[in-house]
Amino acid sequence: MKAWNSTLRAGGPLRTYKPMKATAWKKRAPKKRPGRHDKSMLDACRGQPCFLAIDWVCLGPAGFDTVVPCHSNQARHGKATGRKADDIYTVPGCMACHRFIDQSGAAKELKFSLWDAAYARWAPIRDGETA
Repeated sequence: MKAWNSTLRAGGPLRTYKPMKATAWKKRAPKKRPGRHDKSMLDACRGQPCFLAIDWVCLGPAGFDTVVPCHSNQARHGKATGRKADDIYTVPGCMACHRFIDQSGAAKELKFSLWDAAYARWAPIRDGETA
């Protein structure tokens, strides 16, 4: 009788194969995109007071230790799905203000206007200009 499966041959033992060797995935660095990341812009935010200073949210002097660089959420600053805005578009903000800008259900127009006002106050200080 002829076997229906061409890999099985009548008259001999089945061949055994060794399992495939496990190999590590080759790690690749992500593509470098010029102009997006600038460590000096992020470092400039460290040690600063909260510039967002949203009246009904801000921790004020009590939140000084929680101040981090807050990226813009506006497409005109390079924000997209799965991508932060360029590092030049950051403002020092306390944890509470940062959470309000990024995660609250407030209207986008309100959040954009608050962030733009903070950026207008922060950019000259960051760049070392005196007003």
